[in-house]
Amino acid sequence: MSYEKPQGAGALRLHLNENTEGCSPRVIEALRALTPADIATYPDYEATTATCAAWLGVPADWVLLVNGLDEGLHLAAAAAARAVEKRRRVSFSSKKTPDVFSVWEVVYPEPAFEMYRVCAEAVGLPVKRIAPLPGFAFPLGDLLASASTAGLYYLTDPNNPTGLGIPADAVDRIAAAAPKATVLVDEAYADFSRRTLIGPFLDERRNVVVGRTFAKGHGLAALRIGALVGHPDALAPLRALMPPFTLNIAAIRALEAALADTAWTDAYVRESDASKDAIYAFCERRGFQYWRSEANFVLLRVGARASSVVAALAARGILIRDRSTQPGCDGCVRISAGTLDATTRCLMALEDVLATRND
Repeated sequence: MSYEKPQGAGALRLHLNENTEGCSPRVIEALRALTPADIATYPDYEATTATCAAWLGVPADWVLLVNGLDEGLHLAAAAAARAVEKRRRVSFSSKKTPDVFSVWEVVYPEPAFEMYRVCAEAVGLPVKRIAPLPGFAFPLGDLLASASTAGLYYLTDPNNPTGLGIPADAVDRIAAAAPKATVLVDEAYADFSRRTLIGPFLDERRNVVVGRTFAKGHGLAALRIGALVGHPDALAPLRALMPPFTLNIAAIRALEAALADTAWTDAYVRESDASKDAIYAFCERRGFQYWRSEANFVLLRVGARASSVVAALAARGILIRDRSTQPGCDGCVRISAGTLDATTRCLMALEDVLATRND
């Protein structure tokens, strides 16, 4: 598995799109308030689910809290695999020729989050990766052409690693073309894009599920908490596979505190916007190609030296992500855009690395 593990104790971590400010102080207060009895008993998720649903603007039964969005991605893949097996059993018992949906695929456009492939392979489903178009244009035509064999779509809005958004009507068209498939829209960076599909659309397209994480904007990455959002009919196959106690009490209390501190999250998002502007300005001075991002990172093309630039920054205690091996990303690196201080430190070191290499 190529999924990159955390590394570099004490380093400036701009490689995993974590929150470089840390969590809200209210989260720390909530964790300190935990009692021995809280920790000794199984947690009740009902109140926290209701709080999260209210924050998202949906009824409580439209929300399934998960142990990090990764668990939600895996549940979707497992549910698709279960549906395939059910169809195969029905076809076998009725002695009918298995229909086309017995070969359901997991479909997603490249470049993409590595966990999509990992989750599909973990449940034994074949993967169909859609090659990137020039300029990372959204490959709607190719995704629609895969509708007849798609059991699960993973779509990221905005995309990781490009930071580009999905066109307004694309998810609707894909969901309509593949009504028997689950369309999971990964909105891990919605706090930064300020866009979401959560709302009436999920009632209209009941095969669409939205995934959210509280690792990025809210700074809860180490506590592992996310949510799947959709019509109860869409969530039912995923709930059926969910163990009863996957979230710990620390994550539950932290989420409640983080969602209450909207001013803190809003301030961090504005800081990320300023950091992205600083990265854009750096790229323009240097003549580097970059993509304007709706997320908390920027993808930029530094050329054939990408890997050596990443290594040189790591030697200076600054971690950024080498994306040069991903489809369409030749020569590219990705820099997380959090606090302006952290971004400035990274860009100054990058300037030094580039100057050193040019001497």
